[in-house]
Amino acid sequence: MKKKRYVLSFFILGILVVFFLALNLCAGSVQVPFSEVLHILLGREADGTFTDIIMEIRFPRALAAAVLGGGLALSGYLLQTFFHNPIAGPFILGISSGAKLIVALVMVFALGRAIHISSMVMIAAAFVGAMISMGFVFLMSRMMDRMSMLIVSGVMIGYICSAVTDFIVTFADDSNIVNLHNWSKGSFSGISWENVVLMSVVTFLASALVFLMSKPISAYQMGESYAKNMGVNIQVFRSLLVILSSVLSACVTAFAGPVSFVGIAVPHLVKSLFRTAKPILMIPGCFLGGAVFCLLCDLLARTLFAPTELSISTVTAVFGAPIVIFVMVHRKKEKAE
Repeated sequence: MKKKRYVLSFFILGILVVFFLALNLCAGSVQVPFSEVLHILLGREADGTFTDIIMEIRFPRALAAAVLGGGLALSGYLLQTFFHNPIAGPFILGISSGAKLIVALVMVFALGRAIHISSMVMIAAAFVGAMISMGFVFLMSRMMDRMSMLIVSGVMIGYICSAVTDFIVTFADDSNIVNLHNWSKGSFSGISWENVVLMSVVTFLASALVFLMSKPISAYQMGESYAKNMGVNIQVFRSLLVILSSVLSACVTAFAGPVSFVGIAVPHLVKSLFRTAKPILMIPGCFLGGAVFCLLCDLLARTLFAPTELSISTVTAVFGAPIVIFVMVHRKKEKAE
């Protein structure tokens, strides 16, 4: 019975990914018929304008939303495992904001001097920012007994980093730097095929490593003592969790800016769907769930008030924040019982 549920859950998530991917290609300021989309994807003769819209704008953007959404959900799952806290996530803990700050500094320095910066440099800068923020959060976790205070300290770190980033962007002179404003609010727009290839390589490699860690994660969920007895090197394991979650979060921030609540909300939705916490199921489930969540949110961000586009974080917050509130209330009820 459980196996049937797991298979059905993966089937539902797979269908939703394909459905929202197709919807993202068809819907927008210019409506493209599904038959035209199929012709374009299959390399058949199609309208030139539609071909440009699909292949140069919508398809790379939709793929980016799916890949980065999956990576962000997985990053959130790793942080929740690391801190044993159901509302830990890269955005809440200020990790995304730290990554955003360093990327903004690198962009301002490079663009102000007409220096071209590659996508790999952007990811490296975001990773450095994520690790710095993670370091602060980790120090706070050592100093504080209550996890609720850890979340508060993470939020404060996020606010400080966001304030500094906004200050940098606001007083930037160059017109290219001023365009950073959209990126700093979170957006999948302007993604190229080169970006898609690089983000896919980084995200899939990190995700594959996370999947290979399924057994140690499962043991760690039972407690550190149990994990040690099962032969898990806790120091190495915790370091890998931090590095992999930071890489995934950094990759998202480098290309799309900070995206809120995906890392918190999706793991809980997937856990409710599968009705299990087994990492071997949760890891691929979170990736697919994150892809679905971000494809839906990006579609709404583009089309809800077209031609005006909302930031992706605005839409993810509308869906994600109520889930976080529900988790907190539900957890309080469980403790009361």
